[in-house]
Amino acid sequence: MTNRTATDGAADSVVFEDLVRQQGEAMRALFAPLVPGAEAISTDPAELQHWAMSAAKLQKMWLDFSAEQAGHVEPVLNRLGDIGKWTQTFIAMAGQLPIAHAETQAKLWNESVALWGTVMGQFMNGLGATGSNESASPPSLPRQDRRFADPRWQQQPAFALIHQTYLLLAERLQQMAQEAPGLSPERREQLVFATKVVTDALSPANFPLTNPVVIERTMETRGENLVKGVEHLLDDLRKGQLTHTDPHAFELGRNIAVTPGKVVHETPLFQLIQYSPATDEVLEVPLVVFPPWINRFYILDLNPQKSFIRWAVEQGVTVFVVSWKSADASMADVVWDDYVRSQIEAIDHVRERLKVPAVHTIGYCVAGTTLAATLAVLARRGEADKAASATFFTAQVDFEDAGDLKNFIDDGHLKLLESLSTDGYLDGRYMAATFNALRGTDLIWNYVVNNYLLGQDYPAFDLLHWNGDTTNLPAKWHQAYLCDLYRDNRMVIPDALAVDNTPIDLRRIATPCYIQAGREDHIAPANSVWKITRHLSGPWKFVLAGSGHIAGVVNPPSSGKYQYWLNDADPASLEEFVAGAREIKGSWWPDWIEWLRALAPAMIPAKGKRIPGGKGDKVIEDAPGRYVKMR
Repeated sequence: MTNRTATDGAADSVVFEDLVRQQGEAMRALFAPLVPGAEAISTDPAELQHWAMSAAKLQKMWLDFSAEQAGHVEPVLNRLGDIGKWTQTFIAMAGQLPIAHAETQAKLWNESVALWGTVMGQFMNGLGATGSNESASPPSLPRQDRRFADPRWQQQPAFALIHQTYLLLAERLQQMAQEAPGLSPERREQLVFATKVVTDALSPANFPLTNPVVIERTMETRGENLVKGVEHLLDDLRKGQLTHTDPHAFELGRNIAVTPGKVVHETPLFQLIQYSPATDEVLEVPLVVFPPWINRFYILDLNPQKSFIRWAVEQGVTVFVVSWKSADASMADVVWDDYVRSQIEAIDHVRERLKVPAVHTIGYCVAGTTLAATLAVLARRGEADKAASATFFTAQVDFEDAGDLKNFIDDGHLKLLESLSTDGYLDGRYMAATFNALRGTDLIWNYVVNNYLLGQDYPAFDLLHWNGDTTNLPAKWHQAYLCDLYRDNRMVIPDALAVDNTPIDLRRIATPCYIQAGREDHIAPANSVWKITRHLSGPWKFVLAGSGHIAGVVNPPSSGKYQYWLNDADPASLEEFVAGAREIKGSWWPDWIEWLRALAPAMIPAKGKRIPGGKGDKVIEDAPGRYVKMR
């Protein structure tokens, strides 16, 4: 073994420092044309060693992750394979575009060349006017998109050309999809949606070397942003779900879902929560709220400022809320009938508990669809008077114009969903991914950039926490729901469907109804929600709220946000409703409570079982209960 001297060590140090400096010069040469200030990259060995440490951390994380997953290869591969199946489906659809045609390619090339000339002309004009690129104001580019709103996308010609070319190609691909010949309207709609999914994924904002914000951030942090981003990515791979918010910021019963109440009834499918009164007197007729079982009920009780439940209690309403159980193997045979029977059971339990003949009801989204079926069943059985009223939050019964979700119900997607269901239930993460895909730019790629590329800290946002709190679905029910309602639209055909051996005919519903839709709702489009008015025989009131599926509902008066529209005439369509509607600023909640009070204004003292858990009242546990915490 050769003995090394101090002189040898010193020589090695000089060689190492020279090598490090050479790497620094190469890095500076690579990024200088792209990133403002990159020419100032330090070649100091200590600075460059920071880069080396970042690279080493990245390598170690991947090696550790690979070793950690060595005994769990199959689950990880399955998750990636499932994502791949969805991706292949959309790519295959988008592959129907005539982009390979010589004529199409020539047209795209000519348009691209013209665009490049326009963009570079803008830069040359700015340079001529000021004498330097640094002092020139960003050029006025032909296409605008908020993904590229940061000035760094406009300040450098390379990135201006990259994102403007992308926007041109995405625009033309969408146009091709919309004009594709020989397709049915349904297939064309699928093609348009698939094209958007693919083009959104290919945005230059989503890749580190084509995003100037990411490059600049990487230079500033010497790669630490990528280290943090990979930490986020690996955590998401472990749990099989994109993280939108700080997972430790919220806790049920501590800072979300905190309205005081008790669980007063429980079945294998749901818990029934009764909330404590906040007024000395309450409306005699109580309210039973049915939230969607594809999400957690606390969307209506996020925090005291946003909580619809707390607000309704403060208006003197005795509020009950159903908390659905997330599906597991024990629920493999649960079907739609079970949810309708559960709604009837909840109504009957409240009637018996408070000794009242009827209750007000609310159904949100899919639970609103089921509430319509429940009302039809009760009407057929001669029990319609059990419901004093029904309020529908963004709920559909006629699925002819059900929006982008219809793109997931062809035979191929249904078979794929069936293959993804295990032990009789569908993992809620697949549904979360589906809903995220409907707004991919906002709910997927925005977070890929922020979480994985920029390495930003997660925000503490209660709505995003709820959005990621997934719920599993019974597979049989889910398949039947998609086939019978979204695909075949059988609910609006009298007696085409039956629940608990009782045929459903929506025309039998004479219960007074309050129908709310969100003007910008992408899950239950306003025009689709409107159509429930065409199938009811009783009185109804329709309100069109500003915003979408969540913010259009969860809009407390104290926020002062958005608006709603009313029309006192008898419009035959949503278009007629909008044309003759009057706009009212703020929340529609006060209008709803006024409508509710007018139906049944009687008040009684808040005592006895109006106070859950009071003297002599046996309850199960405190709100929000166990079921909402089950995964």
